[in-house]
Amino acid sequence: MTVKAVIFDLDGTLVEFKLDYKAEKAELIHLLTDQGIPTSILSTSEGIFGTLEKVETYMRNTGKKVKEINRVRETVLSLADRYELQAARETNLVPGVLGALNALRDMKLKMSLFTIDGERATSFVLRRFRVGHFFDAVITRDVVAAVKPDPAHLKAALDALNVKPYEVIVVGDSTLDMRCARALSVLAVGVVTGISTPERLMDAGASYLVSSSAEIPLLIQQLDKRS
Repeated sequence: MTVKAVIFDLDGTLVEFKLDYKAEKAELIHLLTDQGIPTSILSTSEGIFGTLEKVETYMRNTGKKVKEINRVRETVLSLADRYELQAARETNLVPGVLGALNALRDMKLKMSLFTIDGERATSFVLRRFRVGHFFDAVITRDVVAAVKPDPAHLKAALDALNVKPYEVIVVGDSTLDMRCARALSVLAVGVVTGISTPERLMDAGASYLVSSSAEIPLLIQQLDKRS
């Protein structure tokens, strides 16, 4: 294939994963039970946005008003922002990533981020490490109606770059990234610097595994030679 663009996840892919996931989930469950949400629909193994989707469905099905649902949503997103910003202050670039981004830019490739993080934490990271100029588009949760693993999140990045699925590789550390890519027939590359094991990444749709995003320029060169 001839690669024209690379779409990266952020946490665990370009920067170290520092989110205190367990503390965030514990506080989330406490917050939601205080709002009258039954513990039977809450799980410590589910992500914050999957949990929020289930809670909103429950509230609609039990006759809650839109104003009340929106209030709970805003409270959950405020909690997410707080934990993401704390993680953004503590994280570091994955070793070799800056060199890889420079190499990809020299290769005239388009680049985008698609991340579940909100705009505040994402912008903080991009400013802190001075890497925002590498990305032609940044698709945070704030600019899409549905986030990973919903393929609409990845589709927004494809549209922003004006590229076709077969011209792109997606690079991420989670099964959510791989599932998005598989749903849109985009080549998925799993990196093992984040939250998912190599086995889970492959099961979710990864076509290739790399030990770090720093290896992406070499992988693209190899893919281009096969085209």
